[in-house]
Amino acid sequence: MNEKFIQKVLEKFTKQITDQVFLMIQNDRDLYIEYCNQCHSQGKDKLNRDLGKAVKEYFDLVNLDEAKLEEVKSVLITSYTKHKK
Repeated sequence: MNEKFIQKVLEKFTKQITDQVFLMIQNDRDLYIEYCNQCHSQGKDKLNRDLGKAVKEYFDLVNLDEAKLEEVKSVLITSYTKHKK
């Protein structure tokens, strides 16, 4: 396979991984219900920060120096930090 293409795909996905996690939550009925319950008990901002931090740690990512991404696809968040491997 074309290594440059594969690298390009993986880098683009990694930059958007946090948004993808939140999209998964909003599109999965059971996860969304649990997300809403967690938001009610601990607050949406705290939960979102904790989830973002967990994604970074789980996949062993580092933050990019770029500004927050404005093209958020998930309705659960308004912005997120881009990452790289």
